[in-house]
Amino acid sequence: MERKDFETWLDNISVTFLSLTDLQKNETLDHLISLSGAVQLRHLSNNLETLLKRDFLKLLPLELSFYLLKWLDPQTLLTCCLVSKQWNKVISACTEVWQTACKNLGWQIDDSVQDALHWKKVYLKAILRMKQLEDHEAFETSSLIGHSARVYALYYKDGLLCTDDLSAKLWDVSTGQCVYGIQTHTCAAVKFDEQKLVTGSFDNTVACWEWSSGARTQHFRGHTGAVFSVDYNDELDILVSGSADFTVKVWALSAGTCLNTLTGHTEWVTKVVLQKCKVKSLLHSPGDYILLSADKYEIKIWPIGREINCKCLKTLSVSEDRSICLQPRLHFDGKYIVCSSALGLYQWDFASYDILRVIKTPEIANLALLGFGDIFALLFDNRYLYIMDLRTESLISRWPLPEYRKSKRGSSFLAGEASWLNGLDGHNDTGLVFATSMPDHSIHLVLWKEHG
Repeated sequence: MERKDFETWLDNISVTFLSLTDLQKNETLDHLISLSGAVQLRHLSNNLETLLKRDFLKLLPLELSFYLLKWLDPQTLLTCCLVSKQWNKVISACTEVWQTACKNLGWQIDDSVQDALHWKKVYLKAILRMKQLEDHEAFETSSLIGHSARVYALYYKDGLLCTDDLSAKLWDVSTGQCVYGIQTHTCAAVKFDEQKLVTGSFDNTVACWEWSSGARTQHFRGHTGAVFSVDYNDELDILVSGSADFTVKVWALSAGTCLNTLTGHTEWVTKVVLQKCKVKSLLHSPGDYILLSADKYEIKIWPIGREINCKCLKTLSVSEDRSICLQPRLHFDGKYIVCSSALGLYQWDFASYDILRVIKTPEIANLALLGFGDIFALLFDNRYLYIMDLRTESLISRWPLPEYRKSKRGSSFLAGEASWLNGLDGHNDTGLVFATSMPDHSIHLVLWKEHG
């Protein structure tokens, strides 16, 4: 058939075909297929594949594509990125999807960063770190060597670790180098800043030392028992100390004089914390300074400010008959108080003093608290260091600890960096996680391992 005649015939056939019902069209096609040979069937197969493939992600408006992508899990999304460059471009541009995926992993989100590709990269980094935690491979260990006697007191701040065994040493954790070394006394507790070191001692005194010269600038005398905990605030010019004589003393930091002795404890005061309040209640307002003091059974709350003469605002405990002991680790961030006991972790709301929750770990008893945040908690026992996801109250990682000599006061071990407890961000999972003194007088460090 000539080309012109063929085109005329094809036009007539097309008009007739379009006038048929769907059933008649199907029968017509079936008949034509039955008459076709291998060449025609191959041609039909190749063209049908192209016609039937509809790239909905390419055809849909971007907003609808983003809506559909929200229903897919991150691992499926990563697989979809391999389909084509277009799919990878659209999926990578969906900021909300990757931010949500990061949040679900316990990652901190800065909503001001709207670069979608940034959040996809953050997710890939986050999934790697969480896999390391699940596989118990997120940490590494190191040691600080230089003490000649048992270290009872440790304090960590901004990459520096202070340890004391009659001589206080200030270590740069990142390099393992000793920055300062000064002679002190038999310390049970230490706290420092850039200029000074404050120590609580088994000799019943508190002292303030100057790093640069090593000189003792103040000596606070008045306790009749060992001083197990100290805290201070330069703005208030106040130092507080907790002692085995069952009292808490409030001192003028610069003058060295005792301003007040707070009584009411019936056991050793093993922890004092001076912190700004962040919530409002009938007893305090945001910005007020609060003192917490803890013994074996109770946590007492005191108002601290320019008015030094104060009365206890509230006493917290987990059992009225004193059958349950509190462990000598206390977390207070101005909004919540957290303490561990044999029954689990207790969290109080500081605005109402009500117990918000009790977190129990039936599979592991007597876990001690090291750090507590919005997302994670750092816990430990005699064998392992644990990370708990507070959203599910489940233990997600652990790390073996060496045989160390656990102090009743809890001062021979501490947590390191704490910002990651409020959510990882890809930058705060570095540096010190945990430190403890060892029987051989060294300091055992648990550090974050660098990202793979």
